[in-house]
Amino acid sequence: MSAESDTAPLALPAPRRALLGWRLLALFYDAWPVLALWMLVSAAFTLGYTFLGHHAVRQNIPPFSLLQWLLWLTCWAVAGIYATVSWRRGGQTLGMRPWRLVLVAGDGANGPGWKTLWLRYAVATLSLLCAGVGFWWAWLDRDRLTWHDRASGTRLVRKPRPPR
Repeated sequence: MSAESDTAPLALPAPRRALLGWRLLALFYDAWPVLALWMLVSAAFTLGYTFLGHHAVRQNIPPFSLLQWLLWLTCWAVAGIYATVSWRRGGQTLGMRPWRLVLVAGDGANGPGWKTLWLRYAVATLSLLCAGVGFWWAWLDRDRLTWHDRASGTRLVRKPRPPR
């Protein structure tokens, strides 16, 4: 045995594609911090509505009003900020970490740009609004990519376990 072979780094296996089950687990996990953020945003809107003179009536924001649509848009934007900042800073949201999922550019490089990340988020939102069809599409796609993977030129990979 030579000295070179003793100091050579261990070759880690290449990352694998993230299968739909791992993606759904990460999405479920990420729903919790997003729900907490939505509660904070909703509380701020409700307090603002109350302090603007609606406290005597004891009503919440009226359904389908402009303010309610603004609340929904703000919640969507806050969830998008959570996702895109997480992807940009380390390629992972909180929900992706336990399952070793990482977002990479389509060519395998790390760090897609902001425009790409927001496109991914917008198409994923559309997919969820269509009963998750864009996610289920991964079962039919030859590369196991979702609509938002294809549209943004990104992909999720599953990192191998680190050696012990």
